[in-house]
Amino acid sequence: MSTGTPQADLAGSVTLVTGGGRGVGRVLALALAGAGAKVGLIARSPDQLAESVRLIEAAGGAAAAACADLSDPAGAAAAVDKLRRELGPVDLLVNNAGVTGPIGPAWKVSEPDWWHAVEINLRGVTLCSRLVLPEMVARRRGRIVNLTSQAGAFRWPMVSAYSVSKAAVIKLTENLSYETRRYGIGVFSVHPGILPIGLSEPALASTAPSDSPVGRMREWVGHELAEGRGAQPDQVAGLLLRIATGELDRLSGRHLSVHDDLDAVLARTDDVVRDDLYVLRRRELPG
Repeated sequence: MSTGTPQADLAGSVTLVTGGGRGVGRVLALALAGAGAKVGLIARSPDQLAESVRLIEAAGGAAAAACADLSDPAGAAAAVDKLRRELGPVDLLVNNAGVTGPIGPAWKVSEPDWWHAVEINLRGVTLCSRLVLPEMVARRRGRIVNLTSQAGAFRWPMVSAYSVSKAAVIKLTENLSYETRRYGIGVFSVHPGILPIGLSEPALASTAPSDSPVGRMREWVGHELAEGRGAQPDQVAGLLLRIATGELDRLSGRHLSVHDDLDAVLARTDDVVRDDLYVLRRRELPG
């Protein structure tokens, strides 16, 4: 897909972005607000949320924020309720909040840290989806975009909590899509690529020895970016806007990548649907 952010008209719609205080969440929130949507932001840091709101409003957009830890059901519910009261019913939920989790052999890393990563990455998506879906079902419209990773489609040794949680979210995407399609709801998994912001930042800033698991992660991320195999934030924003406008609705339930040639995929949508492509069982078009 092109690196430019496409034109989109989301005027009158309400979007909710988790992890919207910084990184790719902030980029996505700014893109959605720039297309005319009112944007609700959820994150743990009030200062980062305030800055995201300031940037959106300075650009002429409308935004509201709520602090919450998305591993806490009560906190997540209170945050979503607050934003619903301030902005209105959610038309698009972007489940972006996530953590890398512990890095190292699965039997050596901290078990509490391992499960905490799963709670943030999987439970947070499940909680927020459950909080917006009843209203979407009643209104018979809505879209959910889950920011996942190729780490959930392929093995990623030494980062098992992240990999396992993202695989679960991809499979949750498939199931939710089938459960909600008769209500006019689309659910998508999106691999944003390796970005120079967000989860890559602490890895790149690490001073761990090069032969340690964390050091090897730093070297790998840096090498992928240097070799041009990463992605840019505006590419992810462009993909999200295409989903938000409904252009990709027939691809609901699919695991899409920022590196996909979406125009080519759309041209063969009938094949994708008929052969159940771009899911965990089988991801790419044959040939």
